[in-house]
Amino acid sequence: MKKWLHLLLTISIIFVLAACGTGDKTKENDKNEGTKDSGKTAESKELIVGASNIPHAVILEQAVPLLKEKGYDLKIETFQDYVLPNTALDEGEIDANYFQHIPYLEGQIKEHGFDFVNAGGIHIEPIGVYSKKHQSLDDLPEGATILMSSSVADHGRILSMLEEEGLIELKEGINKVEATLDDIVKNPKKLVFNHDFEPAYLPKVYENDEGDAVLINSNFAIDIGLNPLKDAIAIEKKDSPYMNVIAVRKGDENEEKIKALVEVLQSEEIQQFILDEWNGAIVPVTEE
Repeated sequence: MKKWLHLLLTISIIFVLAACGTGDKTKENDKNEGTKDSGKTAESKELIVGASNIPHAVILEQAVPLLKEKGYDLKIETFQDYVLPNTALDEGEIDANYFQHIPYLEGQIKEHGFDFVNAGGIHIEPIGVYSKKHQSLDDLPEGATILMSSSVADHGRILSMLEEEGLIELKEGINKVEATLDDIVKNPKKLVFNHDFEPAYLPKVYENDEGDAVLINSNFAIDIGLNPLKDAIAIEKKDSPYMNVIAVRKGDENEEKIKALVEVLQSEEIQQFILDEWNGAIVPVTEE
């Protein structure tokens, strides 16, 4: 009889201990779940934006405290090329990117099937013509070699600029944004165009004194210390339609943090910073 009492007592103790253990685990799980939930809330306030070093990342740095006031923690991830920022956005590694103009964005969407949209325009970076050999476009000799971006999205932009400068003439009635070298109908100086260069490599081409003239985007020119307004022998006009935009995955343009980002970057404070920092070499799209 005593043995049975001892056995029942032992079983009772085991059940009590098991119940206590379960209670502790439940509390621990509840605690952990609470931590996870709070983590998700914190993450929802984080905004990761991919950008080129100059001027995009520099501009975003100025936006950090302004977004902080709105409750968002801006993280900037810099890229050295024009491919990875869109890949990172497509794969969900970043929330938005800020490095490309509209024709390039549209070309990337068409070519790769990216489900991206333009959340808002921020600034324009005029393309400049640079030369160590010649002081003006008029000085270019017959048969001069013009070095330019391999990015097809830049070709129409470059050719339209050269047409405005009187160096070439394009076919009538074409969409000049999509113009190619085959659309040149008049080339009085018999200029030779070489478009085998990645955009980011063009400053190095210029420094190596290759060709007669090199067309460089302002962000890359500034990156090596060039002043587009002073050092370029010709520069794209300020009414260029090639505005740099905030690109996001379709649907994300309606998120509050994306709206806040665009609002801050288009604010008077950031607009004035762009004008002061680059003296008109980079132009905010909201400038009157």
